[in-house]
Amino acid sequence: MIVLLSSTKLQAQDDAAELAKKLSNPIASLISVPFQNNSDYGIGTLNGSRNTLNFQPVLPVSINDNLNMIARVVLPIVTQNNITGVGQKESGLSDAVVSAFFSPKNTKNGYTWGVGPAFLIPTGTDDFLTTKKFGIGPTAIALKQTNGWTLGVLANQIWSVAGSSDRPDVSQMFVQPFITHNWKSGAGLGVVAEYTQNWVANTSSVWLVPNVSGVTSIGTQKVSLAIGPRINIIAPESMRADWGWRAVVIFLFPK
Repeated sequence: MIVLLSSTKLQAQDDAAELAKKLSNPIASLISVPFQNNSDYGIGTLNGSRNTLNFQPVLPVSINDNLNMIARVVLPIVTQNNITGVGQKESGLSDAVVSAFFSPKNTKNGYTWGVGPAFLIPTGTDDFLTTKKFGIGPTAIALKQTNGWTLGVLANQIWSVAGSSDRPDVSQMFVQPFITHNWKSGAGLGVVAEYTQNWVANTSSVWLVPNVSGVTSIGTQKVSLAIGPRINIIAPESMRADWGWRAVVIFLFPK
């Protein structure tokens, strides 16, 4: 009985470690449904607040024996106060970004990469939460995993190609370096930097997001939980936040 329980415990740790490793890799062959909640306070001169819940499903598709396509969607659900004016509130969907990474199935010495298109879809339900523009551009990711560590960078550049002529064109770059260390228990410690450059408005935004994470089960459902502060290092004065936090729940569907 003791041997059986020990074996079961080790198997559970191995499963958690493998899931944590895949979660640290945005283009791993793992079906997942993340809900990422970002809350920011003290925004701009009006001391506004914003809550953004990002619905981010990930679906890997096998193309052939050597190639996967990893489809990723980011659909923001936003509620903000005192951002556009004193006492003003906006709530609803913002614009979605849909990406497709074509990535080799087999890694080499822990290195992997993916490239493909990214699309901006004007799904916003409020005039202040949408660009009213369709956009397209390239996206890419490169990373290395070794001894529990994951180090990589994801980037995209999107240009508007259609949409409302009353709205400014979109030309925006997003760069996300990340580093994570996962233990065999599935627990992890990491930090993500998020840099956005609006070439049209000539503005920059940089966030630093340290986090702690872990893999567990709710009944038979595997989930990952993460939480950490959001630190707004660079932003236009009208959009700079004093402080914020991020909490993530990811539903996992391993094969």
